[in-house]
Order: sequence, then structure tokens, then C-alpha cells
Amino acid sequence: MSSVTADHVPASHGHDDHDHKPHGWRRWLFATNHKDIGTMYLIFSFCMLLEGGLLALLIRTELFSPGLQFFQPELFNQFTTMHGLIMIFGAIMPAFVGFANWMIPLQIGASDMAFARMNNFSFWLLPIGAILFTVSFFVPGGANAAGWTMYAPLSLQMGPGMDFNIFAVHILGASSIMGAINIIVTILNMRAPGMTLMKMPLFCWTWLITAYLLLAIMPVLAAAVTMLLTDRHFGTSFFNAAAGGDPVLYQHVFWFFGHPEVYVMILPAFGIVSAVVPAFARKQLFGYASMVYATAAIAILSFLVWAHHMFATGMPVTGQLYFMYATMLISIPTGVKVFNWVATMWRGSMTFETPMLFAIGFIFVFTIGGFTGLILAVAPIDIAVHDTYYVIAHFHYVMVAGSLFGMYSGAYYWLPKWTGRMYDEKLGKWHFWLSMISFNITFFPMHFLGLAGMPRRYADYAAQFTDFNEIASIGAFVFGFSQLIFLYLALKSWNGRGEPAPAKPWEGATGLEWTVPSPAPFHTFVEPPVVK
Repeated sequence: MSSVTADHVPASHGHDDHDHKPHGWRRWLFATNHKDIGTMYLIFSFCMLLEGGLLALLIRTELFSPGLQFFQPELFNQFTTMHGLIMIFGAIMPAFVGFANWMIPLQIGASDMAFARMNNFSFWLLPIGAILFTVSFFVPGGANAAGWTMYAPLSLQMGPGMDFNIFAVHILGASSIMGAINIIVTILNMRAPGMTLMKMPLFCWTWLITAYLLLAIMPVLAAAVTMLLTDRHFGTSFFNAAAGGDPVLYQHVFWFFGHPEVYVMILPAFGIVSAVVPAFARKQLFGYASMVYATAAIAILSFLVWAHHMFATGMPVTGQLYFMYATMLISIPTGVKVFNWVATMWRGSMTFETPMLFAIGFIFVFTIGGFTGLILAVAPIDIAVHDTYYVIAHFHYVMVAGSLFGMYSGAYYWLPKWTGRMYDEKLGKWHFWLSMISFNITFFPMHFLGLAGMPRRYADYAAQFTDFNEIASIGAFVFGFSQLIFLYLALKSWNGRGEPAPAKPWEGATGLEWTVPSPAPFHTFVEPPVVK
């Protein structure tokens, strides 16, 4: 069974080509339409977000007070490992691919993605990987407890759950590679006449660069976990020190994937925020070209800094110095981006609907995450706080307040386009404020826990850490349950309830019509947008 596109229907038939498309479950199973596939990506990623979030709440339940309350350390470590893997490979990456599928063809004037059937295949690999992740809890020895990084030599001694993880990562990696090829070919070959690369929306630019990153790094991850697999079952000793291997080699190979991967998870969010901020500031983006170059610079530099995750491995001082300074260099193009967003908002006619709130929240909290990253780049400090909750705080400020808030900004911004319905603005703002406040209550105290020396991945802790852990756990539960507001709003729009969306929802919703002023030098007075 295959779907039939409008191109294949002779005009003489005289009836709607809708009759020729598969209905019911076939519409989804055999989907080749970029919008349907984008929708499936987004639904899948939200389900994975809920599963990964449930694991996070189990972790915070155990850490509410010192001593072992509910889970043995082995099970606790399975929760931490699978929370990381599910959130990265199951929630964040597929969500951004869903945004890409939905929006890139619309933004560049293409009829669909370049490879429609490969698009379908790359999606249907995802549920298989997700099932493998989830089932690994129920095999002998349980899920992988070696951490989401799967460091050798610990991962060489894990039970069969580790093999499930390796297989899942392979499958999800193949899905990512196919998605990346599709996005690159679509953007380079299918733009509307007259749309040069430097006229594309920034979301397309950030995804083009991200897709190249994915093509470069996913095979590296595949190599690392394949060597792990052969060490476990086929008698090789790449990482087994007892047989002449080197466990630190695994870290080098893994982080050569892992650091660019961090930018795979944040660059599309930069693109979304670069679309939302100008819309609600009612101004053109300040410095389009500099944003493109900054994105490319971040991507290139991300390949040159992998060993800043490894300062504690006994690296030579010259190596530490290089990786320290190279890491600090990334803050420059990132700063260019933040400056651009702030300059776009400067003296704009801003209104604060939910997408704009999430975009501003993203800029604020992501900047905090960027600063703590700069602090961790300093080798002596990193050695002191390595593997403590300071690192947890840092990357959750980047990933949750970065990737997740960016996604919510885009989801609220484009939901009227996707469903034809407006969401409930009041509930959207509740979602933002509950998320923003509870996020900071959860993760800000972790900076103090880390500086005080609380190690991560421990199910128990010393009594002096109790207060901050209690605060963090309460914040985590509020944060987790406030995500159900978004679920409600999305389902309501999906089911066709709510106000019908006008042709230009963000003019209709604000009661403002606006014209973009002609570009003027930065030092001259720019007439504010016309408000009627």
C-alpha cells in the first residue's frame, strides 16, 4: 500500500485527490506527507518526554531525603542512565526533526521533503529504539546502569540491558542520519526560485548546519558502541585495560560525538527563537548574516573541544590549556546570538504572548547555562566540580531551559498553523510561569550542591545536603506536572476545539497590524513600527 500524491492524479478525474489518499491507520503507517510525519515525530517525542520525565521524578523522589528510601542504588543508577538516553535520543532530537519536517518545506517553498519514503522509514525506526530502551528494564540484570555515556570499563560488565541500549542507539542513529540527509537535500535542492541561501529563514539555516553535524557525528557514536559490543561479546579489547586496551580511548571517541551532539540539540532552538523574537518585537531580526556565521562558527568549534569533558582523566597540562581556551572561544559566537536577540527586542513594539514568553525565558535561562559552561571550561575549576551536581545544573540549564523552552516557544508559535485553532492564551501563560519558576527552583540549588561537593549518580547523600535536595525535588514535581498543561492545550487544538486561527494569528491575537521599517544604520533613530 502506498500513498498517492497529488502529482499522480490526472486532472481529468475532476474530483478531490483526497479520495486517493489512505485513511485511518494507513494514513499514518504509510505516511509520506511531511506534515503527517512531522506530527508523528512531535507526538512520539512528547511521549518520550513524559517517560523520561517520569524517570526524573523517580530520581527526585529517592533524593528527597538522605538514606535509601525506595530504590536500591543499582536501580537508581538505571533510572539516571535511561533518563538521559531517553531524553536525548527519544525526546529532544526527534522533536526538532518533527519541527524540521513540518516547517522547512513551508519556509523554503518546497512541495515536500526530498525523500518522502525515507522520511517515513526514519520515523518508524524511532518506536523500535524506544521499545528497546524501555524493555531493557525487564531483562536479567535490568537496564544499563553505567550512565548515559556508557563509559568503559563499567559498561563491559553490565547485563544484557547494555546490549539493548547499544542496539537502540544504533537504530536511533540510523534514523538521525536519514533525517539529516533528507533535510540537507531538501534545503539545497528544493528552494523556491529566488530564495538564495542568505534569504532563507534562520530556522532552515540552523537545521542545515545541524544536519551536517549529525552526518559527521552519528557514525562516530556507532563506532564507539560497536567497539563496546565487540569487547563485550567477541573477545576484542579496545577498552579493556586488563587485556591491553584503554578505557580513556572510549571517552575520546564518545565525546567526539558527544560534544557536537550538545549543539545538535540546541541549534534548532536558536532557529526557532530567531523566528519568534522578531515576530513579537515587530522588527526584522538584527544582524541576519552574523547569526548565520555565528551558527556555523559554533558548529565548527564544537568539533575542537571534546576533551573538556575529560579534564579529570590525567590529560597533559598543554592539552588542558588547549581545550580550556578552545571551549571559551565558543562563548563568542553564542554571545553574538544573544546580543542579536536582545538588539531585535530593543525598542520593538513587543507583546508577550506565550511563544514570546518562552523565547525570552529561553534567552535568560540559556544565558545562565552558558555562563556556568564558561566556568566549567576553566580546567582547575572543572577538576574540582567534575561529576558533581554543578555539572547537572549546568547542562539542565542548557538542555531543559534551552532545548525544551525553545521547543515550547516554537510549538505555541506554530500551533495555529498546524491545527487551524488558537490555544487558550491564559493557560499557555500558566504553563510558562509554572515551568519557568519551578525549573529554577529545581536546578538552581544544584549549583550550590555541586560546589559543596555532592557527587552525581548517588542514591544517598550526607545530611548537610538535605535542604537543597528537598527544594529541588519539590520544584521537580511542580515542573513535571505543569507540562500536562501543554498536553491538554495541544490535544484541545488537535481535536479542533478552540477559536479558529485567523490567517495571520499573531496580528489577530494582539490586535496589532505592523509594517517593518526600512533598515537604517544602527546609530540613527529608527521609526517605531506602525501600530493601528
